[in-house]
Amino acid sequence: MKNALLRYRVMATIVGVLLIVLILVGVPLKYLTADGTGTHSAGDFITEYLGIGHGYLYMIFLVMALLLARRARWDIGFTIVTLLCGTVPVLSFWAEHRATRRVRAEYPETAPEHSTV
Repeated sequence: MKNALLRYRVMATIVGVLLIVLILVGVPLKYLTADGTGTHSAGDFITEYLGIGHGYLYMIFLVMALLLARRARWDIGFTIVTLLCGTVPVLSFWAEHRATRRVRAEYPETAPEHSTV
């Protein structure tokens, strides 16, 4: 369970960060700046390449989330909300936190080990 949670959290974070950059940086630069400018080109580059990368990584995220959902025996509603929240910038981080909190509550062995120094 611990490894499934870790894989899910890593993918959720990567996909969430890429989505924020894509939507809050790339799209405005592409569509709100004049054609032919450096900022427009940067926006075009971000939306094209980061968009493709995000799409592939989102598919991996879906697989990791579904594997975790199956292993943790989530109900269909919780699973669907978790998957859909991965498509909304910033909300994806809330969904990751919510899912992690639930898994750690139901499976205490997944809680991080605290070292005493």
